[in-house]
Amino acid sequence: MSEQIEGELQNQIAVAGMYENWFLEYASYVILERAVPAVGDGLKPVQRRILHALKEMDDGRFNKVANVIGQTMQYHPHGDASINDALVNLGQKELLFDCQGNWGDNRTGDSAAAARYIEVRLSKFANEVVFNAQTTNWQLSYDGRKKEPITLPIKFPLLLAQGVEGIAVGLATKIMPHNFCEILQASIDLLNNKKVELLPDFQFGGLMDASNYNDGLRGGRIRVRARIEEFDKKTLIIKEIPYTTTTTSLIDSIIKANDTGKIKIKKVIDNTAKDVEIQVQLAPGISPDVTIDALYAFTDCEVSISPNACVIVEDKPHFIGIAEILKVSTAQTVDLLKQELEIRKNELMERLLFSSLEKIFIENRIYRQIEECETFELVIETVDKGLDPFKKDFYREITEEDILRLLEIRIKRISKFDSFKADELMKRLLEELAEVEDNLANLVRYAINYFKNLLQKYGKGRERKTEIQSFNTISATVVAAANQKLYVNRADGFIGYGLKKDEYVMDCSDIDDIIVFRQNGTCVVTKIQEKVFVGKDVLYVSVFKKNDDRKVYNLVYADGKSGVSYVKRFKVTSVTRDREYRVVGADAKSKITYFSANENGEAEVISISLTANCTAKIKQFDYDFAKLAIKGRESLGNVLTKYPVRKIIQKSAGVSTLGGVDIWYDPTIGRLNRDQHGDYIGNFQPTDLILSIYKSGNYELTNFELTNRYPAEEILYLKLFNPNGIISAVYFDGANKSHFIKRFKIETSTIDKKFLFISDHKASNLLAASDNYSPNVQIKHKPDGKTNEILLVPIDELVEVRGWKAIGSKLSYTKLVDIEFIETEAQSPEPVAIPIVEKAAAIDPESTIEEIIEEEPDSDTIIESEPTATVDVEDIPLTIKGEILKNEIEDIPLEIKNYSTDAIPKEANKGEQLGLF
Repeated sequence: MSEQIEGELQNQIAVAGMYENWFLEYASYVILERAVPAVGDGLKPVQRRILHALKEMDDGRFNKVANVIGQTMQYHPHGDASINDALVNLGQKELLFDCQGNWGDNRTGDSAAAARYIEVRLSKFANEVVFNAQTTNWQLSYDGRKKEPITLPIKFPLLLAQGVEGIAVGLATKIMPHNFCEILQASIDLLNNKKVELLPDFQFGGLMDASNYNDGLRGGRIRVRARIEEFDKKTLIIKEIPYTTTTTSLIDSIIKANDTGKIKIKKVIDNTAKDVEIQVQLAPGISPDVTIDALYAFTDCEVSISPNACVIVEDKPHFIGIAEILKVSTAQTVDLLKQELEIRKNELMERLLFSSLEKIFIENRIYRQIEECETFELVIETVDKGLDPFKKDFYREITEEDILRLLEIRIKRISKFDSFKADELMKRLLEELAEVEDNLANLVRYAINYFKNLLQKYGKGRERKTEIQSFNTISATVVAAANQKLYVNRADGFIGYGLKKDEYVMDCSDIDDIIVFRQNGTCVVTKIQEKVFVGKDVLYVSVFKKNDDRKVYNLVYADGKSGVSYVKRFKVTSVTRDREYRVVGADAKSKITYFSANENGEAEVISISLTANCTAKIKQFDYDFAKLAIKGRESLGNVLTKYPVRKIIQKSAGVSTLGGVDIWYDPTIGRLNRDQHGDYIGNFQPTDLILSIYKSGNYELTNFELTNRYPAEEILYLKLFNPNGIISAVYFDGANKSHFIKRFKIETSTIDKKFLFISDHKASNLLAASDNYSPNVQIKHKPDGKTNEILLVPIDELVEVRGWKAIGSKLSYTKLVDIEFIETEAQSPEPVAIPIVEKAAAIDPESTIEEIIEEEPDSDTIIESEPTATVDVEDIPLTIKGEILKNEIEDIPLEIKNYSTDAIPKEANKGEQLGLF
């Protein structure tokens, strides 16, 4: 009895062990049979069974999807809902199926009609590349009644073309769809031993940054954006949406961002029909460029997708890259093509063998030898004996089955046998056999031709839809709408957007960081909140911009220990949030006595008043911050005075000491930057503008904010705007079917508005533009209609400077091939300072430039503070020597600008004594 109990105990399994085994079996089943595709054909089991069922039903006509589902359920034991979903998903990819009816719309999220209303059949492409019963490995279906393919013999990297997404137990796969034509070309390149790189391509189109794609492996990431176009300054149009989104979800995300104050829009209108079109109407005064960035930053107009290429290889899940999947699929295609060629070779050899046997059997009248045979065995023996003289010419032994086939030939066929036709047939078979053997001997060449044939037959209309770009990193704090107001309670030390009864500071966003300076010489950066304590005696509060190297703080502080006043200039570019930093001496009693924040590094002049009872001889003096170098925030500073200070006031505002800002244009992302990426376009002062000329024939003046957008595919010219520069342009006039050349000055001053300076015909377009003052024009044309002739013509000989609306001069060269501007050394006049004269009478209108400079001025002739009139040199023409002032000069102080120093004779050295040059 005890032995029986002991045996039962040994056979018992713990519940934990049972669950562990069951869980592993379930996980293994879901991975292999439900969620993850096989690397061989790129299909999940349900997809493979749908295709097999459709092939069985295929008669060239459409089948009701409900019928296809029923046929598939013979192989797939998981219900009609999963089959229907998988079938609709395959149909929406528009590759393997021809669909009829309402199959839904991935762009809008609309679902397909019921299975009884829609129809499907296999596409020509599917019939050509997916099926071949002779090369298919089969297995029994789940109930043992049917045979189904283990994997389909697909001769194409289907997995990469369709993409796949699946979630199993503790495992997931996400493979992006790739472009049909690029996949075929990549397979060709792979067979040619070339390096290949495949990037995703989506049905929705859109823009994609795949710089971190990582070959589709875990850890990679792609960023996909909607294509947003600026319809006008008040309206944006979304034409294409990111993969994984729908128009509905996109609009919802835009409305949510507007409700939370991240963006400011007036209305969103969905005009999607055949093509996606979402109209975003902007609120008054909102920048379209900033709003586009905000849409990317705060809505589903930009999504980040993390690929995870996991496939079943030899009944196990493996994480492999896209390049490896392509390599496996291409190798499998080559192997399948080899199998098909070998099968075809055997078929041809068998047909040749039987054709030869048939000809020998009939021409040598072997069939007559069997007339006297009394038994069937004797008949076979007689025929076999009659074939003996020819057996040496056959590639294999003649079997009884071959003889039986000969005996099945009808008398009618024997009587009508044509030896010539038989020879022609055998000749064609031999030619085809030779071709097959050649293809087998040159299998790689044959596979390349196979892929090229697929590309030619099915590649049209499957060109890349998603544009590959490099995206700039959008700072959310820069593009976020100012949806809050910043207040401060200086005495109690509170800031926030909830202190509406306290002092208003500025508009801000609810995601901004705020920098605070206190009287005790400490500063802190904190996140904006409804109300937050930052310390008492707040001296200055503002929005903090990280890495802003243009903002400079000027301050004077009194050292708490020595009483010495120090002066310093510093920047705050990066800090740790909510950590206090001291910007004055280490003594706790030190305090700030003067403070200013300067957006562009301005250096003002301050007036310092010392206490009346101090021992200093000079108790009031000025100090210019421009003398002081900009150092770190922890620097001690320079001694201003060792005497006690009574008062410090600003005497005069300063100018920037940082110089202009160097700006570059990166055509890859169509944005400006200060990081030396792309093309250098100039050094900008605060009032400077950018001149952009578009291929459409428009020009536009804009500021140099880094949030501005200049699409590279639209831009022909982008540089610092010179108000006195001359623009040369060549354009094609669609109305006259002729080329024109023109030169003009930018006469408009409105910014952020495009002005068309060529004809408005829809076929008109700008060919070339230059800001060179007097370029040469290189013209390539065919005077005789055959031979190219290149001419180099000074632009002055072709056209004069006229207004920006002028048509220009027609180029009458025969069969113009190309035209471009060649820069010359001639440049437009640079501005030169001319001394301010007290009265116009001080200059004799009949005097020459030499006489004006030779004349010694009185001590009070130059008056710096008196207002002046500005006259352009073009209004007072001057030449190098002896040219008088041609215009009458009014009796007001005069300042002449834009005058070239080349106009002053070298011997006029006395001008240097006046500080003119």
